[in-house]
Amino acid sequence: MNQLIEGLPPASRASLLALCEPATLRLSEVLGEAGALTTHVYFPTASFVSLIAELDTHHRVEVGMAGREGMVGMQLALGLRHDPLRTLVQGAGAAWRVPANAFRQELARNRALRERLLRYAAVLMGQRANAAACMRYHEIGPRLSRWLLMSQDRASSATFPVTQEFLAAMLGVRRVGVTGAAVALQQRGLIRYHRGQLTVLDRTGLEAAACTCYAADRRTYVELMADPASDGNAHGAAAAQPTTSAQHSDFTAEGSPPPGMVSGLQRPDAKRPARRH
Repeated sequence: MNQLIEGLPPASRASLLALCEPATLRLSEVLGEAGALTTHVYFPTASFVSLIAELDTHHRVEVGMAGREGMVGMQLALGLRHDPLRTLVQGAGAAWRVPANAFRQELARNRALRERLLRYAAVLMGQRANAAACMRYHEIGPRLSRWLLMSQDRASSATFPVTQEFLAAMLGVRRVGVTGAAVALQQRGLIRYHRGQLTVLDRTGLEAAACTCYAADRRTYVELMADPASDGNAHGAAAAQPTTSAQHSDFTAEGSPPPGMVSGLQRPDAKRPARRH
């Protein structure tokens, strides 16, 4: 179940669910383009989406994620009708989908939904402000660790598909920078990358390697979304820890992404150097 929906009072939850239709989100599917009219909102239940800011066709960076803790299309709750960001499915799976017009009508009559989504809007503002500071001051390694933890939380699995190209684009760095940071994490036994599949081997170690922004984002969600009606589990259970095994590393400076992996993004140019927090 999506946690935004689950945290609603029973009557409000039933009213919203009556409008929801099941949807299966495909890997790399684009749900919305910046500036385009919003046609649907999505409440992921077993999928997650990257929220991407684009300066031009060659410069783009991830500014947030939405999984079962959140939604895609939050702008409708703020009275807007167009997508502010590009939304790209990073983790395939199930979601609830509601047509935009029906959702606006529901907001008008469902006070509990409005109030809960306003709290979620505050979460997003805090997390995006944190992301901006993180990009400016933190090094690639800690930022990569944070991104992997965020993805694992939403994938509910220690293993998920990703390409080096996609990682570089989402972090706003050169691919060679991601490669170096990932190799360092592998050498420490924290992750394994093989044939387009990344596995978190040591979550505790990866949390220690991540910048402070990861814990800050989780804390922001818990503090702002907490109320008597909430389910009390803001991010879900941690994924099971896999057994470490020495396998061939696929983190290389060159090479094509495996079929079906999230890709198709232009590699961004180098950004300003990051600093260790």
